[in-house]
Amino acid sequence: MAKNDDIYELLIVGGGVSGSALFYEVATYTDISSVCLLEKYDELSLLNSNATANSQTIHCGDIETNYTLEKAKKVKITAKMVEKYCLQHGYEDEIMFKHQKMAIGIGYEECRFMLKRYEEFKELYPYLEVYDKQKLEQIEPALIFDKDGNGRDEEIVGVGATDEYATANFKTLSQSFIDNAKKNKKIKTDIFLNSQVKNIEKIDGIYQVKTKKATYKAKMVIVNAGAHSLYIAHSMGYGKHYGQIPIAGSFYKAHKHILKGKVYMVQNPKLPFAALHGDPDVTLDDNTRFGPTALVLPKLERFRSGTYIDFFKTLQLDINVLKIFFNLFKDSQIRNYILRNFLFEVPYFGKLAFLKDARKIVPSLSAKDIEYADGFGGVRGQILDKKNQKLMLGEASINTGEGIVFNMTPSPGATSCLGNAKRDVQIACIYLDRKFDKKRFEKELEEEQI
Repeated sequence: MAKNDDIYELLIVGGGVSGSALFYEVATYTDISSVCLLEKYDELSLLNSNATANSQTIHCGDIETNYTLEKAKKVKITAKMVEKYCLQHGYEDEIMFKHQKMAIGIGYEECRFMLKRYEEFKELYPYLEVYDKQKLEQIEPALIFDKDGNGRDEEIVGVGATDEYATANFKTLSQSFIDNAKKNKKIKTDIFLNSQVKNIEKIDGIYQVKTKKATYKAKMVIVNAGAHSLYIAHSMGYGKHYGQIPIAGSFYKAHKHILKGKVYMVQNPKLPFAALHGDPDVTLDDNTRFGPTALVLPKLERFRSGTYIDFFKTLQLDINVLKIFFNLFKDSQIRNYILRNFLFEVPYFGKLAFLKDARKIVPSLSAKDIEYADGFGGVRGQILDKKNQKLMLGEASINTGEGIVFNMTPSPGATSCLGNAKRDVQIACIYLDRKFDKKRFEKELEEEQI
């Protein structure tokens, strides 16, 4: 328990992979003298960073077909940070895993798109290979043959790699950040679990962060609380130009290795949600998991009671939000996508509808091969830009310039944890007049860019 007169230099709200990564970087690469992390639950990463809540993918931009080349360059930097961190600490096959991965195009237009994308991206990712139907028969035969053993009639092309780190358990990654941060005995590193933040206010230049059990004081606060970040920001009068709509992802799982690796499909650039893909699941002995779906839920946490009122408060429903919804539903592709994803949650009929989509990846897939993955999935708070009346497709962060930062919807998800932490560490060091060891950081966690 913190003493009433303890004043931390930095306090972090949220013990998911983003908050944990920030905690690690503060303890490892700065001369900040004290850092505190508050986590709502009794252990780290029980929500979106949990291995069952996401696809466990290290997103580096090579098979994410909705990324522009410029975004891919940025994403690759943050993804390589996770890889280099794990290699530095010997976490291969413990936290980070090698799996075959690819994106596939099906039909003439998608195949032309994939081949063109390969030409554009091959310099940035020299390890990428093009797989024609014959090659796919060898390395990922489930993509080719139907239940009767007949091959696909339509054209199919894959672009991917067979010897890259593609998968991470972000929950165990979170715990490793905390464990390694605490090795630095020169600074005060405190973790308080079961510490849900009820209120934050600034009094005489010091932030007072109240939980049920105690009040913690800090010179600076960074909030990495997922869908709750905007809720806390609104309660303090910040970010009122943003609303939030929670999008829940669900999955279907198999009890066998249907796919040898990760298989992604061409993504609709209008949608901020991942296209259906198949992944080897590290919590299911590498058995295949399909998903995610995308379902609008009126709550901020999946599989937890409450947070309905929090949802309505962060939605900030007004004429601008209604216009955003109207414009989204006006687009037939988006409207059909939303309605179809509601159907995926309906018992029996949802499975049949999902199966039809999943067969685009695995033609031989049958109803007995998969089942709804109970307890799998999370909630991502998708930000609504009320000022410009649009759904934001990227990440959102509010730096008030007053010693408190609110981070929402990291992109691309957990993979960006160390990159976003670097940004926030630099902000914190400027505000607190502390030093960031940039040279050491770059040597240990970054690689030379093309």
